[in-house]
Amino acid sequence: MFDQETAKKIADGKGFIAALDQSGGSTPKALKGYGVEEGAWSTEEEMFGLIHAMRTRIITSPVFTGEKVIGAILFERTMDGQADGKPVPQVLNARGVVPFIKIDKGLEEEANGVQLMKPMPGLDALLARAKGLGVFGTKERSVINLANREGIAAIVKQQFEVGQQVLAGGLMPIIEPEVNIKSPERAEADQILLEELTKALDAMTGDDKVMLKLSLPAKAGLFDALVDHPRVLRVVALSGGYSRPDACTELAKNRGVIASFSRALLEDLRAQMSDEQFDASLGAAIDEIYTASTSKTA
Repeated sequence: MFDQETAKKIADGKGFIAALDQSGGSTPKALKGYGVEEGAWSTEEEMFGLIHAMRTRIITSPVFTGEKVIGAILFERTMDGQADGKPVPQVLNARGVVPFIKIDKGLEEEANGVQLMKPMPGLDALLARAKGLGVFGTKERSVINLANREGIAAIVKQQFEVGQQVLAGGLMPIIEPEVNIKSPERAEADQILLEELTKALDAMTGDDKVMLKLSLPAKAGLFDALVDHPRVLRVVALSGGYSRPDACTELAKNRGVIASFSRALLEDLRAQMSDEQFDASLGAAIDEIYTASTSKTA
C-alpha cells in the first residue's frame, strides 16, 4: 500500500521530477557533459564514484528541494549510496523530494521498429530493497523508433506486465515507452501509442494506478486523455534530446504534463564550477523547468 500523502504529492504537487538515473552505458557521456573527460578515471568503480559525486552535489544543493522538485529518479547505485553520510533516499525524503528508482537493465536490439526491455532478473528483491529504503516508485524505459503497431503493442504489453510486478511489490511504476523524437514516423507512433496505452489502462482491474513517462508529442495536447484517465496518477515528459529551452517550450503546450528531464536539467552544470556558480545554474534550470511544468500556454 502506498503512503497516501506521498501519492497525493505526486498526483497534485506543483513541480517536476528530476531524472538522475544515467546508467553504466550513458555515464561517460553524462560525465563529459559535466566537464569530466574519460581520462579522469581508470576503473568502472572510479567512473561511478565520479557520477555519484555529481548526483550528490545536485541532491544536496540548497536549491534542490520539494518546493519545485517533487520527485527524483535514481540509478540503483545512487539509491544504495550515501549523501552527507545518510542513505540517498532518506536525504531526498527529508527535503520533500519523493525518490524513484530506475529498474530496467537496458534495451534489446530493435525488432518491429521498437526496442523492448531486457530481462530483469532479481526484480522482486530489488523492489523489496527499494521499498525498505523509502523509495516510492520505479521507472522502466523502452524505445519506439517507428510507427509499427505490432511493435508498439508489444512494448505496452511488456511495460504493463512489469508495472503489475512493481505494484505487487508495493511501489508505483512509471511506465516509459519513449518515442524517438527523431523518428520519421513520430506523429503516427504517438497516435498508435496513445491507442495502445488507452487499451491497457482500460483493462486494469482493482484500484491500481500507474504513472506514464512519455516523449513530448508532435501534436500538442495529444495526451490530454491520458492526463485525465482515472488509472493514471500523473503524466510526466522526458526531454528526449531537446535542449532545455526547446523542451520547456514544448512542455508548456501540454496541459497537465510535468517534466521528468535529465539532460535538459543538467546541461549547464560543470564540475569546475564553484558551489555558488553551481547552485545558481541549477537553480535557474529548476526555475525554468518548474515554470514549463506549472504554467501552460494556450
